[in-house]
Amino acid sequence: MSSISSHSTSEDRSSDGGTQPSAARRPSRLTATGNFLRSPEGKAAILGVVGAVCIVFGGFGAGSVRRRDPLLEEMHLSWLRFGHGFVLSTIIVWVGVLLMITAWVRLGRATLHGRTTVGELRWIVPAWTAPLLLSVPMFSRDAYSYLAQGALLRDGFDPYAVGPVANPGVLLDNVSNVWTTTTAPYGPLFLLLGRGITSLTGDNVIAGTMLLRLTMLPGLALMMWAVPRLAKHLGGRATTAVWLAVLNPLVLIHLIGGVHNELLMVGLMTAGIVLTLEHRHVGGIALVAIAVAIKATAGLALPFLVWIWMLHLREKARAEGRTPMPPALAFVKTAGIGAAVFVAVFAVASVIAGVGIGWLTALSGSAKIINWLSLPTILAHLVTVSTSWFLDLRLGPVLDVTRLLCAIALVVVLAVAWWLGRRSERDAVKGILIALVATVVLSPAALPWYYSWPLAVAAGFALSRTTLMILTGLSTWLMLVFQPDGSIGLYTLGHVALAVFAAVVAALSLTRVDPLRLRSDRSRQHRAVPNAPKTPATEPTGDESTS
Repeated sequence: MSSISSHSTSEDRSSDGGTQPSAARRPSRLTATGNFLRSPEGKAAILGVVGAVCIVFGGFGAGSVRRRDPLLEEMHLSWLRFGHGFVLSTIIVWVGVLLMITAWVRLGRATLHGRTTVGELRWIVPAWTAPLLLSVPMFSRDAYSYLAQGALLRDGFDPYAVGPVANPGVLLDNVSNVWTTTTAPYGPLFLLLGRGITSLTGDNVIAGTMLLRLTMLPGLALMMWAVPRLAKHLGGRATTAVWLAVLNPLVLIHLIGGVHNELLMVGLMTAGIVLTLEHRHVGGIALVAIAVAIKATAGLALPFLVWIWMLHLREKARAEGRTPMPPALAFVKTAGIGAAVFVAVFAVASVIAGVGIGWLTALSGSAKIINWLSLPTILAHLVTVSTSWFLDLRLGPVLDVTRLLCAIALVVVLAVAWWLGRRSERDAVKGILIALVATVVLSPAALPWYYSWPLAVAAGFALSRTTLMILTGLSTWLMLVFQPDGSIGLYTLGHVALAVFAAVVAALSLTRVDPLRLRSDRSRQHRAVPNAPKTPATEPTGDESTS
């Protein structure tokens, strides 16, 4: 907690007339922690912990619970899942979510004023995460699918050939109906993790879920390491990057509470990008290849890493007074080595798992998801509704057409982004960001936690306050549009309206203490005066940027 010592007051630093050695003037770790917890930032951190605890307790009744939960029955708490108990549990969950969002926005406002450090934010992340490790799966039932797919591999089935329905049991009982017959769309390494977990825990759903969460934590650690370094390379602020991409409730609640393998994928992908920027090209590509072996989306970064490697070769040749090799030859060299590294990593994972590449065909299973978060679905709904007065168009055929058109658009966007990314490191990383955003928006299906992919990369850039406000509102809205049990709230007008209202308030609160003017003028004036910034005045704030 040494980083928290920056909260010591000026009186602490100047005591005894400044004649004491620096070690004597430095407050103890306990004192520094106490000072931090008494500060507005510390109180916000505590508020976030309270919110996480509320989510855990409310989740026992309103979360994505098992269809039959003997543990709750033995504890005489089954009433939490029904009637008034369910309503109470749901309220507690939403209170917890709103508390975490409030705490996050307050920390964001402090970060914009330079009153937080990377070290402090890094300590707040595990404080908010720890309670969520004990919760039932929240806002999604994917954890049960992960376990069922791992059990398939454990029991001698090929998860790329059959769905969980081929292996009846307790694990299958909790899988969402839509995924029981769907083959696994994940890479061989993730299936290996699933097999290892289910081999250790058997069909114990609780133990399997807990262990599954623990295997995701390295991804969180990699994000905490990589995101500030990414900001250093791209001109952003490390504190803002950690706040936006790691501490974000959309990331913590969905990826930790929801138990999603995106956490591992994003952590490995961002770490691989950073290693490549730091001239450790083979290691960076290897990490991204491992990320692809978790989930295919990380592969979008690989073509752009080739550009970065080529730029480094050219810069090195010029620095040594040599003539750079022709671009075509440099591309063949870097792309060839990169492809060899990727194939080696993937081949080893596939051989150990004893599976092939059938997971690539299983990616089409996402087409079963139909919601308003993907542009093809939005377009299909608009067409069917707007023509309903004179045509009897069905959603299915129209959706096939809009998905095809968006798929073509996605290929074009990816190609253009990749070609433009050849000019500089920054352009290459921006190309990765564009590719990830385009994939989320134009793919047949999208879910709230998919936005954690581009968010981790975007956080490294210098972002204007307006951009940060938009991202704050978007993150808040995405966090609120699904129900705690994993059902979609997008088709309930009241739910969407409340989510929009909360998102607007969160966005405005990033730069205003009281956007709704609920406090007295005197209170607002008192709260509006920021504390002295901890960071030097010369540290880039990103406020002037419009990226």
